[in-house]
Amino acid sequence: MSVKVEVGAGGIPHNQILIYGLVGSLVLIYLTYLNTITGTLYFSFFGGLAAVAALVWGTDTIKHLCSYGLGTGVPSAGMIALGSGVIAALFGATTGIFAPITTIIIAAIIGAVAGLMANNVVRMNIPVMVVSLIELAIVGAMTVLGLAAMACGTFEFLGMITGTTVILGFVVQTYEASLIGGSIVAVIFMLGAIAIQHSFNACLGPGEKQDRTLTLAAECGFLSMITVAIISFAFIGLLPGVVALLVSVIGWFYTYTKYIALSKRDAYAWLDAQPILEPKGGA
Repeated sequence: MSVKVEVGAGGIPHNQILIYGLVGSLVLIYLTYLNTITGTLYFSFFGGLAAVAALVWGTDTIKHLCSYGLGTGVPSAGMIALGSGVIAALFGATTGIFAPITTIIIAAIIGAVAGLMANNVVRMNIPVMVVSLIELAIVGAMTVLGLAAMACGTFEFLGMITGTTVILGFVVQTYEASLIGGSIVAVIFMLGAIAIQHSFNACLGPGEKQDRTLTLAAECGFLSMITVAIISFAFIGLLPGVVALLVSVIGWFYTYTKYIALSKRDAYAWLDAQPILEPKGGA
């Protein structure tokens, strides 16, 4: 029987973060559809912002789950989340305009199965296991779908296997360039998995504070966005890629600066490391 240990109690209730993360990521992914409406690819960065919203939610879910004594289970939770997410996102992407909603439904089913197996087969017997793995599967799916949409400009499967040539923001030619065949999905998997598991791992302990942990989650999300923005140059062209990169860098710089400030706030002492100097006169 697992016993819940309160870590960094207080702050925004988890259910409230769940609503913000779920609704926020869903709306932001759908905003990438502005690319189709306007005939440009400048709105691809909304997919990355959807991933950031999902990762913040997922980090708080991991904290909620691991409060039952699963300190070493943080990396496993991240891998389960993104593994489930890849499957759900790729299946969901085949349903066209309904892709984000379908992705959420498929991810919830996969997460429920994984949670039931963890409790009833592996006998972990953690009260929140099923609900938490459902949440994490959805988080992983929205992260994958969001970053994929950011890379290729659409959340629809056909767009993930067909690229475009873009000049001054206007689509002028299509060509074969697969986000899946080019193994970009594998890169997105690792970017999301590291981002979702790192934040609570880095901040856990008696001095863990929710605002610092979630700020680090957002910072990791924007850092992943920077990588995907660079990758997107090959799929959505120069100018839309630059827009995505600028949004990513600005978001990362803001959250990184805020995280450092919160770390200084919570630290007993802040000692800047100095270079090791060679002793005078030799050893």
